[in-house]
Amino acid sequence: MSYAAPETTEAPLETQQALSAMDLCDSCGAQAYVRVTIANGQLFFCGHHAAKYRESLGDKVITWHDETDRLRDDRAS
Repeated sequence: MSYAAPETTEAPLETQQALSAMDLCDSCGAQAYVRVTIANGQLFFCGHHAAKYRESLGDKVITWHDETDRLRDDRAS
């Protein structure tokens, strides 16, 4: 008797690619540290514009990928 692996309809977990210097804020052109996924696509924001527009985007947001912690320099001087 042979056993087949059960079929699954679950989608694989999506991994978010890290933002790079090539990702620019859609509002001002600075380096983006936040990627927002909405039904129509993705938006990229610098830390300032992410904070500015977060509330107004409200329930339109599907995912909010935030790398603003990279802006903090936690190294001891």
